[in-house]
Amino acid sequence: MKAAVFYGPKDLRIEERKTPSIDKDEVLVKIQYCAICGTDVRIYYNGQSNVIPPRIIGHEITGIIEEVGAEVDNYSEGDKVLLVPMIACGKCRYCLTGNSNMCENQTIVGYEIDGGFAEYIKVPAKAVNGGNIIKLDDDADLLNLSIAEPLSCVINGHKYLNIEVGDSVLIIGAGPIGAMHASLSKAKGASKIILADIQDERLELAAQNGANYLINSNKEDLVKKVFEITKGQGVDVAIAACSAPSAQQQAIEVTKKCGKVSLFAGLPRDKSINPINTNRAHYNEISIFGAFGSTIPQHMIAKNLLQNNIIDASKLITEVISLDDIVDGIKMVKSGKGLKTVVKM
Repeated sequence: MKAAVFYGPKDLRIEERKTPSIDKDEVLVKIQYCAICGTDVRIYYNGQSNVIPPRIIGHEITGIIEEVGAEVDNYSEGDKVLLVPMIACGKCRYCLTGNSNMCENQTIVGYEIDGGFAEYIKVPAKAVNGGNIIKLDDDADLLNLSIAEPLSCVINGHKYLNIEVGDSVLIIGAGPIGAMHASLSKAKGASKIILADIQDERLELAAQNGANYLINSNKEDLVKKVFEITKGQGVDVAIAACSAPSAQQQAIEVTKKCGKVSLFAGLPRDKSINPINTNRAHYNEISIFGAFGSTIPQHMIAKNLLQNNIIDASKLITEVISLDDIVDGIKMVKSGKGLKTVVKM
């Protein structure tokens, strides 16, 4: 099979590898699509401690089951599926309380085990038994469903925010994640969705996903403009969806009393200590939440939203490339061109 194998920073090689063989309790999936994540970009350029080369990376996967182990029930050859990349232990305190994204003993496809930038993937027994293979309808669009994983992470972030009909929402960062936040906020009934970024092209693309107001914060004062739009009130919810310390600071500054802030995007390690206005949070009872990863149930919600076109994947996926062009695709994602880029096997 053909695979993109990570050997180290800026060293991703297209190779011929032996198609994995499966044991009686495993499943072989023929991959159709694997979307490029921002994490894949970071791995390509900088490496990552839990990605030991050589490793096939990629974790936003849809495909068709090619082979089923003799002891595997409920799956059949030809089933269309999406894969949940985070394999939880199912036994730790977090798994047992419904927070498997915080699992203390997790294994992640494309990090610790080979992932989706290949023609085939072997799904280990632990993932098969844990429900990490989600069956799709026979007529499911596997391209559209390839973005279920990042959408599930957005859904996870929203669980703390309780966005309601009529709410105002600011999203800082108009990449694919910011666009998904806008689309999900609209689906929940937010009436005023403000999207901010430093690139006009991305703002225009992301605006198709439900934003009412656009702010280029390279050209306008973001805080001043948000207060102008909200007539001095600030927003009910602010989401920092880009890896910039200033985004987190601005999110807190523009949130109204009793509002909520999501620090959705992580910061670079050398910038993660970030001075914020804690007095504003204290005196205005602003709640600040982190968000990381997602659970299998949240993938199920993402699947349903995409299959029923409540979240329109065609407005999020802007590039489909071949596996041979994956390095160009990674560079495209890093440059901020388009929104979501997907690799077709």
